[in-house]
Amino acid sequence: MENQLVRREARTEGTIVHLKNGASFGGDVLAVCAGPCSIESREQIERTASAVAKQGANVLRGGAFKPRTSPYAFQGLGEEGLRMMREAAGCNGLAVVTEVLDVRDVELVSRYADILQIGTRNMQNFSLLREVGESGMPVLLKRGISATVNEWLMAAEYIALTGNQRIILCERGVRSFDSATRNLLDLAVIPLLATLTHLPVIVDPSHGTGIAALVEPMALAGVAAGADGLLVEVHPDPASAASDGPQSLTFEQFEHLMRVLPAVARAAGRGVPAATLAA
Repeated sequence: MENQLVRREARTEGTIVHLKNGASFGGDVLAVCAGPCSIESREQIERTASAVAKQGANVLRGGAFKPRTSPYAFQGLGEEGLRMMREAAGCNGLAVVTEVLDVRDVELVSRYADILQIGTRNMQNFSLLREVGESGMPVLLKRGISATVNEWLMAAEYIALTGNQRIILCERGVRSFDSATRNLLDLAVIPLLATLTHLPVIVDPSHGTGIAALVEPMALAGVAAGADGLLVEVHPDPASAASDGPQSLTFEQFEHLMRVLPAVARAAGRGVPAATLAA
């Protein structure tokens, strides 16, 4: 039967994806993934890891392999970036989520990451979906830029068919006719998916809006709608970022988000990472 493995009918209890550092996706406590779009230098990723950990993030996000529209744009630091990210995360008690672009890189990225991210451009790269599934690693599957909900769930099914159901869905906005924001962040999909699948769902308000000032309100709205976590871009100096500076939060903006997040999380019946409560 189509979608049997990821559909709610196949499993009445929600799937919880646990990480070694204690973070979880789908439980009573939100997962907060934060960090730069691209890993640019050791100083940059170390400063960011320390700043987001102090505010309660429990997963460090960052790109070492970057799929860019222009082949002349910054493509990432590759394995060197992965090594920097792993070390910065380890020093701050953070897990690591980072994108893998190619089946040839799954083994390499798996040595440094705790979660393998499949980006919007690769949502229907079926060979890659099978490969990350067979790795046994948790997989963060972003919605394709023009994908329907059913196409998104079918992509998750490719991963689940390998025997790996440690899958986290990420709503990151879909392409719209309106260019006022980078994408159209579809928050209605969060409660909808709760009726369709047992997999956890998180929200990426950074790519969903493309505008830093909109990230906090849409992050809060996503949690209010029932999201299991957030994926937020944070940079020491967004104006000088190698990629996605306009949608990246400063340390101060991220601190404010994490200060107001607990009240919304409580209203939605969720807790926040312990470090946030202690901050």
